[in-house]
Amino acid sequence: MSLRINDLAPNFDAETTEGKINFHDWLGDSWGILFSHPKDYTPVCTTELGYVAKLKPEFEKRNCKAIGLSIDPVDNHAGWAADIEETQGSAVNFPMIADTDLNVAKLYDMFPADEDSGMENRTAMTNATVRTVFVVGPDKNIKLMMSYPMTTGRNFDEILRVIDSMQLTAEHKVATPVNWKDGEDVIIVPAVTDEMAKEKYPDGWKTLKPYLRFVKQPG
Repeated sequence: MSLRINDLAPNFDAETTEGKINFHDWLGDSWGILFSHPKDYTPVCTTELGYVAKLKPEFEKRNCKAIGLSIDPVDNHAGWAADIEETQGSAVNFPMIADTDLNVAKLYDMFPADEDSGMENRTAMTNATVRTVFVVGPDKNIKLMMSYPMTTGRNFDEILRVIDSMQLTAEHKVATPVNWKDGEDVIIVPAVTDEMAKEKYPDGWKTLKPYLRFVKQPG
């Protein structure tokens, strides 16, 4: 059965560039981003890994860890990491999973479960669907899922924006409107009545429709 938002993120043990990990233990009480790659030494993914390395301070501000995945072995990851540092100007500073038996790719439904061959003789095109992003909360539940085509680099600024929204809305009874950025007005959710809102937002809010009420970002 396919994974859905709010499902428990499947746990797994895996070899990584920073040693063997248990995914849930590695996450601890942090948020996490698991983003996968169809194969080492692929051009679009090279740019992505370099950019995620540059964003590490931003992830840390949000109590969020990043972990990458490719079906190639750890030794291959090391050589690829050298290329990433050379071409992108940033050393990979987060673990990379070596999913050589495709266990994690299957657990996370990255391609059909009946794919039972290992990484040998597999090309990036064979693994085209292994270009996914999962954001996992401290409760170990999946909060976001995205899949990208082979030729389109992922937008990690957008992923940071979504994490900001999810963390804000988890703490306050608000939602964020289209193209929202941190610091902009938010929406009071319908479950909060006007009477409740008066206590929570004594400075008032702007009502466009009874179900569409904007207020300054709390916190």
